Amino acid sequence: MIEGARVRLKGWQQAAVAVGSAVGALLDPRRADLIAALGETTGKPAFERVLERMKRTPEGRAVLLERPRVISANVGHAWDLPPNTFGAAYAKFMGSRNFSPDDRPPVRFMETEEVAYVATRAREVHDFWHTLFGLPTNLIGESALKVIEFEQMLLPMCALSVVGGTARFSEKQRKLFYQHYFPWALRAGMRCTDLMCVYYERHFEDDLEDVRRRWGIIPAPPSQKLLPEIDNTLHLILVSPCFFS
Repeated sequence: MIEGARVRLKGWQQAAVAVGSAVGALLDPRRADLIAALGETTGKPAFERVLERMKRTPEGRAVLLERPRVISANVGHAWDLPPNTFGAAYAKFMGSRNFSPDDRPPVRFMETEEVAYVATRAREVHDFWHTLFGLPTNLIGESALKVIEFEQMLLPMCALSVVGGTARFSEKQRKLFYQHYFPWALRAGMRCTDLMCVYYERHFEDDLEDVRRRWGIIPAPPSQKLLPEIDNTLHLILVSPCFFS
């Protein structure tokens, strides 16, 4: 059971929530709850397609059957793993930014348990993808990951997040993004495996570089090319959309 009260909306109600959330998010981009609502009310068809893909792969079916949650109680052991492992890399990513896997808002506007879980899973594996692709949580890094997420899930809010994010770039940031990170993200998202069908928790003890090769992951361009990091609160602002498209 996915915790959090879910709300069943009629068609016109769904449209009203989507429009209201979009306007509110534009006026105050810090409102992650509005961004999440917009993502959920526009992303149902995409999540249903992801669900069908997950049913066609062994690991995807295992995820749907066991419904693992990326919460502290379940992933805390990653902090004790050897430094070369995927789990340790994830723990380092989270710890260095003081992020908690428990901070994600619950899914509210999905009609079925299965689709609600897929939406939740998409939200919760976001930081695994950051770790695998070696992307920071600044505006450029989040926008690049949204490109990959759009290619993987076709979530409308991922595309909207890229448009909205790049609109806030400085001229120097925009040039850097479109010359280096956008083409890299397009290539990386097309080359890698279907990332929603991966049971990440089963691979925590695997070597990071081994899983990258296995899943066709192309790490991001060298970090020294990135501009200085912007406040990590952008991570929460931009993350909500992606997974809630």
